[in-house]
Amino acid sequence: MAMDVVDYEIKGSEMQFVEVELDPGEAAVGEAGSMMFMDAGISMDTVFGDGSASTGGLFGKLLGAGKRLITGESLFTTVFTNQGHTKLRIAFAAPYPGKILPMDLRQRGGTLICQKDAFLCAAKGVSLGMYLQQKMSTGFFGGEGFIMQKLEGDGLAFVHAGGTVVKRELQPGQTLLIDTGCVVAFTPNINFEIQYVGKIKTALFGGEGLFFAKVTGPGTVWLQSLPFSRLASRIFAAAPQRGGSREEGSLLGAGVLGGGLLGGVFGGDDD
Repeated sequence: MAMDVVDYEIKGSEMQFVEVELDPGEAAVGEAGSMMFMDAGISMDTVFGDGSASTGGLFGKLLGAGKRLITGESLFTTVFTNQGHTKLRIAFAAPYPGKILPMDLRQRGGTLICQKDAFLCAAKGVSLGMYLQQKMSTGFFGGEGFIMQKLEGDGLAFVHAGGTVVKRELQPGQTLLIDTGCVVAFTPNINFEIQYVGKIKTALFGGEGLFFAKVTGPGTVWLQSLPFSRLASRIFAAAPQRGGSREEGSLLGAGVLGGGLLGGVFGGDDD
């Protein structure tokens, strides 16, 4: 399928969105729930899979949707098509603080491997597939780095990374050890495997987990400083447990005493 060529502009700093300009007849595919706003004249069509297998019959659609389901994404994506006679714009918003990265697949050899929740939107025709690590050790212990998304085509795709993004160009044989959740994307010529941290004490009490992602060049790898899993775990840990008060307050309100005896006294209980 021929790829649509789209113009774009990324706006914002911590909470970014990408505004895509569509010529008449051009289309973009977005992750479910990522659309922010669009001009009148752009039509929405929810499709099974990623929309790239529309000519592959029912089996092709089921295969594409199944791959997306395995990577933890929705079975459906939304295709936005400019049905008008002038250029129209549509915007896709990042789901949490971070950066939106434009990826020209043509410059990446037609393929990019990324975290399963990194894809935001793309020009219609970009195929969203599944990338499985081939080593059994990676399969059993890889966690976030095991099942990843594979973007294929020669069009433009946008991926989202949490926090600050670092791009590293690795020379042949050059190796980098990374927290598995901090890997955003890498080119397919990168050798990716999982490495055990080596010491039980470090694994249990160091807070860095049992395994690292070991990436070896040549190739390009993109890293994020704030994986969504890390953000979610911090929010969950800070959230009141067992029905406690959710109001922000003083140190007493946030502490053990504030949540217990003093919290009940000053909280206005009438019982």
